Amino acid sequence: MKKRDSSILYLLLGLYALMINWYYNHSIIMLILCYIFWPIYLIFELLTGGLSHGMWKHIPMSYFN
Repeated sequence: MKKRDSSILYLLLGLYALMINWYYNHSIIMLILCYIFWPIYLIFELLTGGLSHGMWKHIPMSYFN
């Protein structure tokens, strides 16, 4: 049986959650907490509207511009 953390999608979503956290917080402590609990943090951001109005694509692009 495959492990959940070995999939590429799981890795990409984890990196995406870390990028969102760093964009909003700029705190090492919050980044470490997000690294541990990133699925919960990603659901929290989706439910509170942190990724609405095109922010879901603006945040990753802000790192590469």
